[in-house]
Amino acid sequence: MFKQFTDQFQEHRQSLKFVGAAIALVGGIFAYSIYQNSIETTIEDPKSTDKIPPLVMKGGDPYIRSLMRMISTSEANDPQPYSLIYGGSRAAKLDKHPNKCVTIKTGQNMGNCSTAAGRYQTINTTWYDIAERYRGKKICFMWKCNYSFAPLEQDKVVYAWLSDKNFWQMDIAKELQKGNVVAVRKKLSPTWTSLGFGIEPNTQTGKLDRNFDRILQEELTK
Repeated sequence: MFKQFTDQFQEHRQSLKFVGAAIALVGGIFAYSIYQNSIETTIEDPKSTDKIPPLVMKGGDPYIRSLMRMISTSEANDPQPYSLIYGGSRAAKLDKHPNKCVTIKTGQNMGNCSTAAGRYQTINTTWYDIAERYRGKKICFMWKCNYSFAPLEQDKVVYAWLSDKNFWQMDIAKELQKGNVVAVRKKLSPTWTSLGFGIEPNTQTGKLDRNFDRILQEELTK
């Protein structure tokens, strides 16, 4: 009799464990669904009517801000640059770097693929590195975390990166204040290859200095 009771108790206990696990799974799926929906509705890429879209980030050195906008004219020349993926498609969500590897069709790297994305066309590994280095915002669900690729985060991280004198071995803001835009473009060309001294010039490359001057006038009056 006692053995029968204990056997029934063990069966009941196992059933409770199974039910508990099932409830936890359903709850987890429901929570993840809410998390994904919240991301889709709260992280947006604003569409600008300006020829050179303003930054989402407010404040900061006007020379670094102008440089950021200048870089995007040749890297992501688009009214909605923050969601732009290399090749012209768009990221549906910006909770993390899209990490979409698109085949390169022209130039020295033809046949390879690029994960460049966003206003500054950062590849996935570069984004992970600089977002961690400059304390980008983490979005976590349970044990999994990613660095947000929201427009504000793109601006904040790249601003901090370009302001890092030790990383670039150059005080970029000071060089720009002296009018040394070409020297700065040359320093940055290995990273952003459309800036005139890299391997991927485009139709906007020849306009960079004029664009910088125009943008700087805007930024200095803010």
